[in-house]
Amino acid sequence: MTAPIDLYYWPTPNGWKISIALEEMGLPYNVHLVNIGKGAQFEPDFLKISPNNKMPAIVDPEGPDGAPITVFESGAILQYLARKTGTFAGSTERERVAVEQWLMWQMGGLGPMAGQAHHFLKYAPAMDPPADLPYAKDRYRNETARLYGVLDRRLADNTYVAGDFYSIADMAIWPWAILWEGQEQTLDDKPNLARWLDLVGGRDAVKTGRAVAEEQRSNIQDDREAQENLFRRRG
Repeated sequence: MTAPIDLYYWPTPNGWKISIALEEMGLPYNVHLVNIGKGAQFEPDFLKISPNNKMPAIVDPEGPDGAPITVFESGAILQYLARKTGTFAGSTERERVAVEQWLMWQMGGLGPMAGQAHHFLKYAPAMDPPADLPYAKDRYRNETARLYGVLDRRLADNTYVAGDFYSIADMAIWPWAILWEGQEQTLDDKPNLARWLDLVGGRDAVKTGRAVAEEQRSNIQDDREAQENLFRRRG
């Protein structure tokens, strides 16, 4: 029997990537909540696993050669789990390249830009003192819109992001894209993106993975301690 993977997690888009992947791959796992609003990501024991004080992270007791391994960074975790199970990463070299490039597109583009859009549109204006910055709002709102346009055009000719097969690229992008409203985006001119969001969101494993510890999500706009730990504290 496969030993459970330890998942260090909080219900955010990056956390959902890994809970969804574990569900899709049928891997058993134990959830260890890392309350980032309370500063748990800075605790010494967690930093041994994730030295960049970010979640998610995993510990696989049955890593390479049967020895335990820790993995941090959500994209690296997705690639590791795909290799471990031989699933969701493409079956040919062309497919693997497509998966990897769209995974990197999320890691280097959509995730950071949508994250900054969330910050400057929702959180910064609610901070003490407020930081309501029109230039930053426009900058990240517009760049996020551009990226969603790229994705919509890609999905015009492909069922899923990397092609006609579901992959870790979809698992990486969907948790960020599903929050389009909070990023002040529209799907009115992006029918292919809207179709894909519904398609991926209808998968049982996606529903289960997103629901992990969902009750722990809170309103950061009203939580000064969370703002301090997420936006001002230095690791």
